[in-house]
Amino acid sequence: MIRLEGVTKRYPNGHQGLVNISMTVHRGEFVFLVGPSGAGKSTLIRLLYGEERPTSGEIVIDQFRLNGMTWRQLPRLRRQLGIVFQDGKLLPTRTVFQNVAFAMEVVGASRKDIHKRVPQVLELVGLARRRDHYPEELSGGEQQRLGIARALVNHPSYILADEPTGNLDPETAAGIMKLFQEINRRGATVVMATHAKDLVNQMQKRVVVIEHGSIVRDDAKGVYAYES
Repeated sequence: MIRLEGVTKRYPNGHQGLVNISMTVHRGEFVFLVGPSGAGKSTLIRLLYGEERPTSGEIVIDQFRLNGMTWRQLPRLRRQLGIVFQDGKLLPTRTVFQNVAFAMEVVGASRKDIHKRVPQVLELVGLARRRDHYPEELSGGEQQRLGIARALVNHPSYILADEPTGNLDPETAAGIMKLFQEINRRGATVVMATHAKDLVNQMQKRVVVIEHGSIVRDDAKGVYAYES
């Protein structure tokens, strides 16, 4: 479970990224964070994986209390999280297989486990036949699928995605969203910041609308009625 209580993020220049945010995400949920550009969606995602710390309030993910967590303890939390970025953050000098394997190497997985698990994940995201290609040889959609594979490979309980379809054409974006839906169906909790209004409306999942750093609406099966 993810729980935020009274979370505020204030930057040194005085800008309020988030203002008194309180929400709970239960295991197995699929939650969209939506709202205008600059509303605070990405700030919230960064707080959840520990890239930034709240100015005040409390963030708890399962047994991890992020407020008191040291930078040394952070890797323990991140083993429970799979993080998908808009730009992928892929390693250009490594193949598809090596990019995904790297995520397992950094947590100390054995070569045997890597060679068993990576092909399974590549099959799931539709990249099994591209395992020996480099990121620059992939389409935009394939690069995003690679980023998702890397996020999935360590069996995370939670997937955090920040605008994962932002650079993709509508058809490719729809395919990526179906992949996230399948990941959620298999048990992972998904929290996604997105501007993809049409896709959000089609999926009928929980929608949390953020404006000016505050939650203005939280619907169990809502629609994204805001213009981006």
